[in-house]
Amino acid sequence: MNSINRRSVLLAGLGAAGAGALAACSSGSGSGGNAALAGPSGSEVAAAEKKRAGTGRQQKLTLTAASAVIDLGGGVMPKTWAFDGRTPGKEVRLSVGDTLVAELSNQLPNRTTTSVHWHGVALRNDMDGVPPVTQAAVRAGSTFTYKFIADVPGTYFFHPHVGVQLDRGLYAPLIVEDPKETLAYDDEWVVLLDDWVDGVTGTPDEVFAELKQGMGGMDMGESSPSPSSSSTESHDMGGMDMGRDSASPSASASSSGDMSTKFMLMGATSALLGGDAGDVKYPYHLINGRVASDPDVYTGKPGKKVRLRIVNAGSDTAYRVALGGHKLTITHTDGFPVRHQEVDALLVGMGERYDVLVTLGDGVFPLVALAEGKDAGGLALMRTGAGSKPSATVRPKELGGMIMTASQLRSADEVRLNSAQTDVTHQIKLTGRMEKYNWAINGTPFDMNDPGAHPIVVREGQRVRLDFVNDSAMWHPMHLHGHTYQIGDSGPRKDTAIVLPGKKLSVFFDADNPGQWMLHCHNAYHGEAGMMANLAYRA
Repeated sequence: MNSINRRSVLLAGLGAAGAGALAACSSGSGSGGNAALAGPSGSEVAAAEKKRAGTGRQQKLTLTAASAVIDLGGGVMPKTWAFDGRTPGKEVRLSVGDTLVAELSNQLPNRTTTSVHWHGVALRNDMDGVPPVTQAAVRAGSTFTYKFIADVPGTYFFHPHVGVQLDRGLYAPLIVEDPKETLAYDDEWVVLLDDWVDGVTGTPDEVFAELKQGMGGMDMGESSPSPSSSSTESHDMGGMDMGRDSASPSASASSSGDMSTKFMLMGATSALLGGDAGDVKYPYHLINGRVASDPDVYTGKPGKKVRLRIVNAGSDTAYRVALGGHKLTITHTDGFPVRHQEVDALLVGMGERYDVLVTLGDGVFPLVALAEGKDAGGLALMRTGAGSKPSATVRPKELGGMIMTASQLRSADEVRLNSAQTDVTHQIKLTGRMEKYNWAINGTPFDMNDPGAHPIVVREGQRVRLDFVNDSAMWHPMHLHGHTYQIGDSGPRKDTAIVLPGKKLSVFFDADNPGQWMLHCHNAYHGEAGMMANLAYRA
């Protein structure tokens, strides 16, 4: 198969993975009414925790969230909020079964509350860090201690779950190592991607205030795309018609001359993402906390095999990632192993993580995180020998080669879900438009004042199917707390997956971790606007 045709085939599955042979027995409406729900610290949670295998070892740390002036390189030194004065925060590394004991000390200004969410970790519910659902927000000047067993290996990260604090500097990698790891490599490099605005052109709160105004009087088209009738429908992004149904502000930006757009992005479109690529103008895109003009550098030796743990900690940007002069072999996504797949580049949505292996060449090579559809990007360097530093705007040819997306990957045999009858199906309709910035799930924005109002109810022990139906004209990376779902009947195990506009994505998981769990878009601004729901276990 030639590379062009193969690339088209690989791209066809994004956002349209098959539901497979698993058939639903019953259908859930997405609203549990007044059903009694399992509490975050209830008996069901305690019973499940007793079954969790632990080593008995503890790792203790303190995370101090406070204002800080940080050095992003190139003379860029914004004032932001960070853990212990640095962005990204210090890496936390555990072995499977270890208990993390992390004391959060909130020293943020202006009586700002905060929390820590351990993204991707299937932990006990009352340690998930989601005010007001699983805990009270940590008040300024106060502390809260998170204590949980990390019993699944993988690449994770942690960040706040209050307002749009994700778009500050409060994030860091969390690596859970497997002492029985069978993957062979010589070294590893943790690579955190981030879109940066805080302290440069404004704050995330100012960004959100502008976005909430919506597109005002702009004509956003007569209709939204209709979801495909089948989650197995093939989708050739290269030939996609981006006409009147696109929600891209560029379509009619000129019709609203009086609207302030200090932060709102105009004209960002991507065929890979099905249209509008993002909402926010970011002055910088970072790799490991460094701007492209002054990049982070990994130093290694030619011929060595390196594991890259790639984390998208951004708030509004998908990144197309490639290493100049190298192929990437994808081994894991969101912590779980997949059948190995060699590619030129991969697309990483917000909240997604990928592990890849590379065999190092001799020289200086650019690791580029292209901000998909935004004509910008981040840069880091891999140096193994002599050579000059590439320019900050270098675009290696691999970015235009074979690009892999999650829906084309296949789960490794050892982590694939056992075949089982589906007990309940919930339709998760993703709704909203840029015109009014009214993002929601099933047409109802999440209410922080009444988080139990419209739960998506499951029972412990059920095989659950979620049908994400994107009824909006923008892509959404959908993240489920406390669980890992499988895309279709043989796709990868993930906790965050891209759902394209007008498409349906069916995922399956076993309800084996009781409590109340957020299901939300990991675009920080979409989630804060209301695209969030409470997936709750019945007591």
